[in-house]
Amino acid sequence: MSKPQTAPYGSWRSPITADLIVSETVGLGSPVGDGQDVCWLERRPMEGGRSVLVRRSPEGRTRDVTPAGFDVRTRVHEYGGGAFAVREGVVYFANDPDQRVYRQGTDDTARPITPPAALRYADFALDPARARLICVREDQRRSDREPENCLVSLTVAAAGDDPGRVVASGADFYASPQLKGDGSHLAWLSWDHPDMPWDSTRLWVAELDAAGAPGEPVLVAGGPGESVFEPRWGADGGLHFVSDRTGWWNLYRWRGGEAEPLHPMEAEFGLPQWLFGMSTYAVLGDGRLACAYSRRGRWELALLDPASGRFTPLETPYTSIQDVAAVPGGVLFIGGSPGEANAVVQLDPNTGAASVLRHSSRVTLDPNYISRPEAIEFPTAEGRTAHALYYRPTNTDFGGPEGERPPLLVRSHGGPTAAASTTLNLTTQYWTSRGFAVVDVNYGGSTGYGRAYRERLDGQWGMVDVDDCVHAAGHLAERGEVDRGRLAIRGSSAGGYTTLAALTFRDVFQAGASHYGISELESLATDTHKFEARYLDRMVGPYPEARAVYRARSPIHYTERLSAPVIFFQGLEDRVVPPDQAEKMVDALRRKGLPVAYVPFEGEQHGFRQAANIKRALEAELYFYSQVFDFPLPESIEPVPIENL
Repeated sequence: MSKPQTAPYGSWRSPITADLIVSETVGLGSPVGDGQDVCWLERRPMEGGRSVLVRRSPEGRTRDVTPAGFDVRTRVHEYGGGAFAVREGVVYFANDPDQRVYRQGTDDTARPITPPAALRYADFALDPARARLICVREDQRRSDREPENCLVSLTVAAAGDDPGRVVASGADFYASPQLKGDGSHLAWLSWDHPDMPWDSTRLWVAELDAAGAPGEPVLVAGGPGESVFEPRWGADGGLHFVSDRTGWWNLYRWRGGEAEPLHPMEAEFGLPQWLFGMSTYAVLGDGRLACAYSRRGRWELALLDPASGRFTPLETPYTSIQDVAAVPGGVLFIGGSPGEANAVVQLDPNTGAASVLRHSSRVTLDPNYISRPEAIEFPTAEGRTAHALYYRPTNTDFGGPEGERPPLLVRSHGGPTAAASTTLNLTTQYWTSRGFAVVDVNYGGSTGYGRAYRERLDGQWGMVDVDDCVHAAGHLAERGEVDRGRLAIRGSSAGGYTTLAALTFRDVFQAGASHYGISELESLATDTHKFEARYLDRMVGPYPEARAVYRARSPIHYTERLSAPVIFFQGLEDRVVPPDQAEKMVDALRRKGLPVAYVPFEGEQHGFRQAANIKRALEAELYFYSQVFDFPLPESIEPVPIENL
């Protein structure tokens, strides 16, 4: 092996290019079984971010199910999820361009069953005995009021004109309709403003008559201060669900009118329901549960027998496990690890043998270019401890100059209830293989450490998260790992807000990148979509009573405190964080004379899905840092205009 070349950090040549990332990678999700076949969704950046349903036979043959021109995606809650259901070769799916529900038979012809109206549908449960779907409907036909959410039933043979018959209504939000195997009962979740589903939800069960109409619902679990997640009926007629009533999302079973814990432990068997259709466990054919759970940032898989209480951990190479589903004789999930990107995995629970059905990336990398995460704990404000994943610069061909420390890129994740993932992420490796250190911060408010850790952000958004990002950078600088004079912070959505707040209210970072981040909280409280319309009541305070707090924590009002260059990336069709949030900040920085760059993308919403835009954002950010931190680029990149530099 040749001796590594010495080159400034940030300037290392890397085989992990933006072209490689967007052309060789797809997003994977929602694996399900259909008979002996397995289906899943693929989000393809090279097809404009289109989501395609794929079917795989037992012999390993795969084919696209979704016809050309269709995109399997729902916009309920704007974030979507739960966009399809499949049974015996027939698929029902929400189509992104028109948000109608389509039935696609075995002849591969897709026909609408809902009308061309301002109606959205998600989270489909099949009721084959009654030839219907039960799902969430979001009615946006009235522009003078908030959209109405309810549960409805759709006739699967409808000729494009069935808006749905209401099954349950009255709450602000609904999710997770689950039909009992014999069709006799329906379970579902509901919640109301100002709660988010990870704050407080209610689990209901109603008996259905022969026509499928529900009787008076019974409250099974939930209420103020209890988040219930993922109800599923068991083979014995009991109803399983996840609740955080003890401070941890754990599994329970309800039968005979009583709810019993199945295996109490300080671990998270649940997730914040930003999307429909999220799943951390599945009921196997023999009644056991295949369940994924998170402890201190790492996911594990186990078998739980509700009858005996036996809990059997399963050894797998995966540290991230999501979208768990059952198939005959096996378990499906999306699995990833520090050395392997996400994949559709099928596992035999009896032998532990696992096979990969589909890799999210066709890229094969030399391990010498891969930086593996180190889980770190560090002291933060007010005597607390916070968590993060730290990645060192890694490139077998290069090393930094003697005595020089690398620049640090602090990543503040979105949500803000999300969590840093240990799965191989080529975007992270894009930075580390060029000589950046990266720290992915699980600041207070993140999921994976119990409800109390998640609630650290209550009333403290823009404070606790910023403190933790600042202290993560300081901790690594004190360890001698990074250059204290070249600290950058980046984030998207809520993470973009943390980024902008850190740059405005702290004098620690020398550069930043906001990807569709929030700069003005008051507008977010008064001009956002229904799902998050009252989110800030808990995170900041009730509006308008706490208007002064909203203003005090909004970076847009304190640009005089900014002293660091910032680059902004923004989708122009974003309804979650409207473009004017970025544009007002850009104008303020421009007037102040600070270096600023703005990269808007037509046709993009909240998050970038098109390959060309993903590539442009990644390369433009690298170019920006090269100019701010003054290091040469090892490759030709289209410059981004930087004002005032």
